[in-house]
Amino acid sequence: VQLQASGGGLVQAGGSLRLSCAASGRPFSSHAMSWFRQAPGKERESVAAISQSGHSIYYAASVKDRFTISRDNAKNTVWLQMDSLKPEDTAVYYCAARNAGFNYGALRPGDYDYWGQGTQVTVSS
Repeated sequence: VQLQASGGGLVQAGGSLRLSCAASGRPFSSHAMSWFRQAPGKERESVAAISQSGHSIYYAASVKDRFTISRDNAKNTVWLQMDSLKPEDTAVYYCAARNAGFNYGALRPGDYDYWGQGTQVTVSS
């Protein structure tokens, strides 16, 4: 699976951004998907994940009620809608795909098999 992330940018605190991740290659619908982020000097962390069908979703506590993950298997795309952005949301955001299917405990980068190139999100105060 090849993943292409886009949609990052510079936004003021309280603003919104929508990230997109377009997939190609192996059947998109067979992969659980996730968005990770990595801030300078910090480890890469999972912020949201979605099952193959879209029926099961995970959010990190830090983004719950502000971020929304969704997918359209017909369009081979997963999105991350980010609202009420905070300066601490500043990071490079990566989309990732997992062969083994959705698992609420699959939160480590090593749990995912394919990665997009990352898109920078910068939130100014």
